[in-house]
Amino acid sequence: MSRKIQGYTILAAIGLIALSFLFRKIEMMHVADSFMVISAFVAGYRIFIKALKGLRFKIIGIELLVTIAVIGAIIIGEYWEAAAVTFLFMLGSYLEVRTLEKTRSSLEKLMEYHPSQATILENGNHLIIAAEDVKKGDIVIVKPGEKIPVDGVIIKGSATINQSMITGESIPIFKQEKDNVFSGTINESGFMHVEAINVGEDTTLSKIIEMVEDAQESKAKTQKFLEKFAKYYTPLIIILAILLWVVTNDIRIALTLLVISCPGALVISVPISIVAGIGHGARNGVLIKGGEYIEKLAKIDVVAFDKTGTLTKGTPKVINVKPYGVTSKELLMKLASAECASEHPLGKAIVERAKEEGIEMFESPDHFEVVLGKGIIASLGNETLFIGNRLFIKEKFGELSDRFIEELSLEENLGRTVVIAATKTKIMGIISIADEIREDAYTLVKSLKASGIKKVIMITGDNLATAKAVGDKLGLDEVYAEKLPSDKVNVVKSLQKNGHKVAMVGDGINDAPALAIADTSIAMGVAGTDVAMDTADVILMNDKLSQMEYLFKISRFTVKNLKQNIFFSISVVVLLILGVIGNVIFMTSGMLIHELSVLLVILNALRIVVFKDKKNKSKSDFALEKKGVLSNEM
Repeated sequence: MSRKIQGYTILAAIGLIALSFLFRKIEMMHVADSFMVISAFVAGYRIFIKALKGLRFKIIGIELLVTIAVIGAIIIGEYWEAAAVTFLFMLGSYLEVRTLEKTRSSLEKLMEYHPSQATILENGNHLIIAAEDVKKGDIVIVKPGEKIPVDGVIIKGSATINQSMITGESIPIFKQEKDNVFSGTINESGFMHVEAINVGEDTTLSKIIEMVEDAQESKAKTQKFLEKFAKYYTPLIIILAILLWVVTNDIRIALTLLVISCPGALVISVPISIVAGIGHGARNGVLIKGGEYIEKLAKIDVVAFDKTGTLTKGTPKVINVKPYGVTSKELLMKLASAECASEHPLGKAIVERAKEEGIEMFESPDHFEVVLGKGIIASLGNETLFIGNRLFIKEKFGELSDRFIEELSLEENLGRTVVIAATKTKIMGIISIADEIREDAYTLVKSLKASGIKKVIMITGDNLATAKAVGDKLGLDEVYAEKLPSDKVNVVKSLQKNGHKVAMVGDGINDAPALAIADTSIAMGVAGTDVAMDTADVILMNDKLSQMEYLFKISRFTVKNLKQNIFFSISVVVLLILGVIGNVIFMTSGMLIHELSVLLVILNALRIVVFKDKKNKSKSDFALEKKGVLSNEM
């Protein structure tokens, strides 16, 4: 039944009950009783139908308890009780629907960001078309104040763009040529031409909406348990009511037990909190893919980070080139030719450095092979190149000389990653590459421990000296270096065997095995990255490590909230049952208390909707918020 029909039904029931009291006042008792029965039918019709449908599928639900109680009340002449019970049940149901709509409002807001039209450039003309009709490769013109209708890259112009609906950041970002932009974001100032890369349902915004929809429909383990509990609980209450009737010979007590034992508050206690938590996260650029992951996040006590692109910016640069027996230019040219087929960040850094040195023409490798966690093997003409870390070269050449190891260590102790290049017979040189640590990584350990995390570690395939240098700067608890993908899995498994709940944070691609085995996998700064969106349990849509603290706080707050709801719901049911057996609670008063408990569970869940993590805001954030620059809650 739609909320609108529910509203009309409630108003009709109120009107009929009012008429009943009016006729009772003038002592037209039969007419008054008739209006009470009609009110019970109007408010209870849908309840009765749902109960009958449930019985067809052998489901004994809450509606059946109410139906039996209402029919029984009418049979014994308790018409007011029958009308009051159906009215209160319908009112409670209506409030549940309204509140769930409120908690799902984040999804509605995301839907509002969907652009309806786009202006494309075709043969020099500006054509206005529906946003869903834009094709990949079209040139889209975006003027100030307009929503960007596609995921794409700026090919002309620049603009200040509000990306809050994607990343949760309220402060606009300046973007220029070659920068990526996302559907639904707003061009606050500037003019640009954008080449469409992802359109329609393939855009980042569309995928986010789909994921939030799926997440809000998914069920937490606690919710699944409560649904199983309700499946057995309801028949048990019916049996208990029959036994109570037999023992006391009082049908009123038995019917009252049926009414007040409805586990309505208990049934909604978990889903309403979970939906509110997922919605709050989505509003702040954190996508949690379901209630199951909120519960898992609340138990996490170890956070394991990958290094490249996670603790560091993921844009490494070549710092030093040291050739042996060849020129620097020749070394760079060969390495760039081999690495031009690679997607690894270190390979891209080498290619970029070669271009900076004026080397543009690369020889495509005849053979290219990736050796996971170690390096690559590439064939250029008659020459085979081995390019990788110390372990990889050691496997090919045996023990390395002390002088060479000393040179490697000097670079590694500076926090640099060293790539060694060799042929089948000799070492050609080394390339030192540095990846800048993210600014907000320096407060990472402190902020995570403030949110309840016991241990923060790093698991990386990089060499020990480089990893240790980064770990020492960040104050990490443990550093695991020179780990292959399978080794990373073993580290996570070892932590789990020791009783830890582990969250793995990576890019969703290179760390796939470790992400899969961890209790929870988190991908960060990946707006538009399909693989990360598919593989991670949680996605942080911006590039801020500070969101990690918020993530754990909102998950713990949500789980604490649903536990409060469960405890309160069970306590109310137990007290009501005791009250009925003690003959101090009756049908109408019991139903009123029951519906009030539902309302209190709803109000408690709404605390998640307005949750604000004030400890995670800086003074500058508060100043900006006062000026109206920051609008999103944290």
